Amino acid sequence: MNRLNRLREAMQHENVELCVLGPGAHLAWLIGVRPHADERPLLFCLTQNYAGFLMPSLEAESARKQTELPFHTWSDAEGPESALAECLVAAGASQATSIVLDETMRADFAALILDSLPNADRQFTASTVGALRMRKDASEFDILKRNALCADSAMQAAWSTMKVGMSELDVADIVRESFKSQGAQPLFNIIGTGGNGAYPHHHTGEAVLQHGDIVVMDIGGGMNGYSSDITRMVCMGNPPEAYAKVHSVVESAVQAALHAAKPGVKAHEVDDAARKVITDAGYGEFFMHRTGHGMGVEIHETPYITSSSQTILEEGMVFSIEPGIYLQKQFGLRLEDIVILRNDGPEVLSELPRDLQIIS
Repeated sequence: MNRLNRLREAMQHENVELCVLGPGAHLAWLIGVRPHADERPLLFCLTQNYAGFLMPSLEAESARKQTELPFHTWSDAEGPESALAECLVAAGASQATSIVLDETMRADFAALILDSLPNADRQFTASTVGALRMRKDASEFDILKRNALCADSAMQAAWSTMKVGMSELDVADIVRESFKSQGAQPLFNIIGTGGNGAYPHHHTGEAVLQHGDIVVMDIGGGMNGYSSDITRMVCMGNPPEAYAKVHSVVESAVQAALHAAKPGVKAHEVDDAARKVITDAGYGEFFMHRTGHGMGVEIHETPYITSSSQTILEEGMVFSIEPGIYLQKQFGLRLEDIVILRNDGPEVLSELPRDLQIIS
């Protein structure tokens, strides 16, 4: 069953008459269309019997290369209101009373829909597009697995070249070039050496790798519309005396989260499991972020593995498990893997061990 039909089933189940998406991840996942996004309203409208676009005439020619669905075009001189009214009539939704709006669209785009349908009850995509995106199918898994192996190779490329005296930016360059050589687009890198690693979202910079430095390496690239994300630890020579204990605690937290992640449990139970290990070891205050996030066409998407999440985990969901401990002015330590949830538990996509990589 294609994704449009799956969404229509979800809409019927939720008693939704109209779903409206803006340019972005939801639309790309649903029909593979990635139109140019600017301030001109561009909206995809879906009902049980219709699928089409409110389309700026300026974008119509390029967008037509991506889809054969009907367009209701408008020019800068005309404005979008009349074309939107035509689109809603064509969709059979001019009197819709229950609509889903893309929560990521511009507020002024959403206001156009709400002004056109003032009596409609509005919800966002959590129970429709968002719910469908969380459960990956076999083809999505294959792409995510290839992305993970690509990231493994990029990590190993850096390990084989890193040396004392390089800067964080030098290491990031190696990672980027490896992604490119594999046909992937470099998306992000956090290379944090020494005390910089104690900042979970450190901005990779000019800091130089020195003897004894612990280096956090959090990297990701993308191909075929999906992403990778992995964090591993490196030491430039012999690690500090305190490191081995902290690494053991974080690895135990990963293992606890992996054990807790099963279909039917709530996402917070996975976070609880990892956090308990770190707290019981006396490092609770140094684990200041969630245990994980979903991943697919976006690097961060649902489900979020947080201490408050009530999301019930289901087979096919893909998310990170990445507990960490961050000791200011010493080092940070995060171990991150992406997993897909199978009926008997999580399958890790990476094939790299989480051991400390020592570079002499």
